[in-house]
Amino acid sequence: MLKTLIAKRLLELRGDDSREETAQAIGISVSALQMYENAQRVPKDEIKIRIANHFKKTVQEIFFDHELHETCT
Repeated sequence: MLKTLIAKRLLELRGDDSREETAQAIGISVSALQMYENAQRVPKDEIKIRIANHFKKTVQEIFFDHELHETCT
């Protein structure tokens, strides 16, 4: 389920930019970006940081669930 949420966020962040431009700016292959956006894979931590920097977001905003776990409330 988290993979799907991450994929949705990545697609929203990319907006109308092409996959090719976005992948090149991040320094990853187009196929890797496609797999992340299709919820087939989750990027390694190093790539998460590059993606977050590209979109001017935090890693937490993109890759982690914002809902507090029941034990945290």
